[in-house]
Amino acid sequence: MQAFRIWDINQKTFYLRNNQLIAGYLQGSNTKLEEKLDVVPIEPHAVFLGIHGAKLCLACVKSGDETKLQLEAVNITDLSKHKDQDKRFTFILSDSGPTTSFESAACPGWFLCTALEADRPVSLTNTPQEAMTVTKFYFQKD
Repeated sequence: MQAFRIWDINQKTFYLRNNQLIAGYLQGSNTKLEEKLDVVPIEPHAVFLGIHGAKLCLACVKSGDETKLQLEAVNITDLSKHKDQDKRFTFILSDSGPTTSFESAACPGWFLCTALEADRPVSLTNTPQEAMTVTKFYFQKD
């Protein structure tokens, strides 16, 4: 397991607010709020993503017609690529030059994204080319 820093191409970093993952501009003493991601590789381009040091993992969940990103109280080291129920925690990494995109394995075509505005929840989109969302991230070992 490795810890990574993640920020979108507009320089928004991730932080937690009320148990929700938010992307925003952290400055001064607020920079210590930045959340790093724990990454467990499970295949050459597939990973589990969790909040560093917390027992919270990113999951893609379908509910009716809605597909959403949620944080689930799970220890990342308890997940297994061999369990179907753990597929919702799996993200496929696609590198494009210096940036990375994260596609849900459980919900193909849905990508991790941030809003253009700051201090909005990190979510998922199935229209990654849309100008209203950012799906390209800088992803760096901490």
